[in-house]
Amino acid sequence: MTNYLIKQAEITRNGLLSDVDKLDTKLLDVKPEGFNNTIHWQIGHILTVSEQFLFGFPKQTQHIPKHYYDLFTNGTKPDDWSGDVPSVDTLTDQLKDQLDRMKQIPTEQFEQKLEKPLFGQDTFGGLAAFAVFHEANHIGQIHAMDFSAQVELKK
Repeated sequence: MTNYLIKQAEITRNGLLSDVDKLDTKLLDVKPEGFNNTIHWQIGHILTVSEQFLFGFPKQTQHIPKHYYDLFTNGTKPDDWSGDVPSVDTLTDQLKDQLDRMKQIPTEQFEQKLEKPLFGQDTFGGLAAFAVFHEANHIGQIHAMDFSAQVELKK
């Protein structure tokens, strides 16, 4: 099962990276009508939340800066950004690195029970599967935002 989960994570992440590579850079920081954030925020959110689920960010990992928590977690929005906001290029490099680190997680870790269930998951593997689901959900948001922003630019 773990091999399938890692394969799904690779498919999802590589799809995201391919999609981001094809985006018009003029649209990355556009907040389309009806949305609370931007594609830039979505990319950072995927990175940050996946880091939380898989590597215990911000307490147990040093792979992404701690201030990402204040930029990209639930309830944050680009309207409130100030200071050092990473570029989309930086975020995509970190997404690639994160996928490499995910593929190095020992198989037995996926069977470990969580101290308390999170999002209905009681094992690390279940939480990892939820992280992949979460990422796919936000990829859909990126697609919708890209379409909406393109429509708005044509008006």
